[in-house]
Amino acid sequence: MKIEMICTGEEVLSGQIVDTNAAWFANVLMDHGLELQRKTTVGDRMEDLIGIFQERSKLADVILVNGGLGPTSDDLSAEAAAEAIDVDLVEHTGWREHLEEWFAKRGRPIPASNYKQCLLPDGAVLVDNPVGSAPGFRLKINNAWLFFTPGVPVELHRMVEEQFLPFIKQEFGVTQATQLTKLVTIGHGESTLADQLTALPVPPGITLGYRPSPPHVEIKVFGRGDDAIAAMPDYVAVIKKTLGTAIVTDRFPSIAEEVHNLLIEKQVTLGIAESCTGGLLSSQLVEFPGSSAYLKGGLVTYANTAKEEILGVAKDTLVKFGAVSLETASEMAIGARQKLGSDLAIATTGIAGPDGGSDEKPVGLVCIALWDGNQCWAQALQLSRRTRGLVRVMSCAVAHDMLRRRLLDQDPIVDYPFITRVDAQMLSSK
Repeated sequence: MKIEMICTGEEVLSGQIVDTNAAWFANVLMDHGLELQRKTTVGDRMEDLIGIFQERSKLADVILVNGGLGPTSDDLSAEAAAEAIDVDLVEHTGWREHLEEWFAKRGRPIPASNYKQCLLPDGAVLVDNPVGSAPGFRLKINNAWLFFTPGVPVELHRMVEEQFLPFIKQEFGVTQATQLTKLVTIGHGESTLADQLTALPVPPGITLGYRPSPPHVEIKVFGRGDDAIAAMPDYVAVIKKTLGTAIVTDRFPSIAEEVHNLLIEKQVTLGIAESCTGGLLSSQLVEFPGSSAYLKGGLVTYANTAKEEILGVAKDTLVKFGAVSLETASEMAIGARQKLGSDLAIATTGIAGPDGGSDEKPVGLVCIALWDGNQCWAQALQLSRRTRGLVRVMSCAVAHDMLRRRLLDQDPIVDYPFITRVDAQMLSSK
């Protein structure tokens, strides 16, 4: 079965907005044992839309068309689909009634332009949109079923999960049992991970996939069929043993979510002090509900005076070692734990760039410290040749990994092949 996607809209074609829908759709397909064969992006021009519908429908089995179902004049997907098969647009009276009720419940009059969304190509099958005003629809063009969806991500997600995937499985008989295991890594390159796994014998029916998305590289282990699924646990165990500390979670999409859940499970509280990461470390944790159970607070102490006055970093430490140093990071963590009354405290300080570095302390130098009341682990990393944003993201990932490893009673400091550690120290309160 060949599955394709057509994304419509001038703003997508010109790069004014990032097409996250296509990435999400391809990822969901892979999770269900399906592969996206091709993605095409086309602007809001009638002749281009008609041409691409006719061209790709001769080569694909099913095509998800995303966008162009709104109420404005540049939303042309329904009209172009009707032109492609030489039929008229007809009003779907059921959707008109639904739309009028939808607006009435919200106490708003329905704009005249919204009635355009009730017009579908004659013979098309309506696809319900439970969270928006534009219905989807599907119809056959040449060899392919075209499945039309709105461009709003939340609407697309519901329609794919609740209607597109069931339609695919019913129409094309996708009944083979599948199983997917995701292994999330940090500090290792995609090619390095692949090289380590290439020598491992792969059981029949199992395939590997890699998805780099800084700060992670995600490894997808996909099994198709009962025999492959039975072989998955042993094969995944071998992968984990081979990659060792590279893997930071096999339960969640990110290391931040893994740490969030570990803190809840272990009933450990956390205090955070940030300089170069500017609140990002805290923000990544409060993305998840329930973070109030463990997060005592996050202190963004960007200026040296804030480090002194809020965290109690000694002025002599700042003068002698500088704001970006193991000593300052350690005192920041110690001060955060004392100030916030937490079980653990983590601190970051660094030079995210693109300016502000020196020969002694270049851009990308970041110091991270973890204090548990008895010991303080601190390390200095050199994140060279990375953007300001990526320096901050990678710093947070390493900080989370230090927390994760401490919560699992492992050494918080570990080597990462793709991250240079220039110094480290451990202090004890004893």
